[in-house]
Amino acid sequence: MNWAVATYDSAFGYVSAHGAPLVDLLDPQPGERIIDLGCGTGTFAAEIAERGAEVLGIDGSAEMVAQAGRLHPGLSFTVGDAHDFTTTEPFDAVASNAALHWMVRDPDAVIARVHAALRPGGRFVGELGGAGNCAELIVAMQTAWRVFGLGEPELPWYFPTPAEYARRLEDGGFTIRLLEHADRPSRMTEGPNGAADWVRVYAPRALADVPPELVEPLLHRINDLAAPALRRESGWVADYVRLRFAAVRKADSSAPMPEGPPFTGL
Repeated sequence: MNWAVATYDSAFGYVSAHGAPLVDLLDPQPGERIIDLGCGTGTFAAEIAERGAEVLGIDGSAEMVAQAGRLHPGLSFTVGDAHDFTTTEPFDAVASNAALHWMVRDPDAVIARVHAALRPGGRFVGELGGAGNCAELIVAMQTAWRVFGLGEPELPWYFPTPAEYARRLEDGGFTIRLLEHADRPSRMTEGPNGAADWVRVYAPRALADVPPELVEPLLHRINDLAAPALRRESGWVADYVRLRFAAVRKADSSAPMPEGPPFTGL
């Protein structure tokens, strides 16, 4: 699976984003004001700040924000919901790394808030799980739930197709500069017990609805079901599929575009 589209003009040169660090695609410039949306514990925000930009990290988890503040005391972090956050002044860019697929309530509302936070011409750069992400893991979960008579597990993720997310961005007032959708199999590092530990880390709400006496047998069955596709001699592999994009907020027709550092990362 490999789906990519890019557009070109005099201000944007194209380089493949696949495999390159997301911070290189963002290409933060000294003095720029950038939001890290879904900042978690602040690792990506710190990478942006190393390029000389001023960063505001926003996350819906107060625990994550507190930890980010402890780990990166020189940076600014705040608790906020991506579906309804506001800013008092426009930013040059909003970036998001492995967080947008957790914002499931209303993806269009998230895009609208990003649009409102940006200056005209400001950029929105991100990477999230795309359609097909963790397909083998999800099928193993769903099958195990049915085997134990539990119905369908509640899945906490949003994995859009490239066409779907492109439409959302364009309808939300953005011009797409790059959109890539590609397989990225990744070693599981969440724990030694393969798919079972992956479910513990990334689907705890689904497990919370399982009767306690069934949790361990259920997880054991998930491992059995996922092993043929995902277990290698070297260890377990997650079947990740990533959707990476770069877009710019369209200029307001009623106002001139303000000056800002050029976006040279594409």
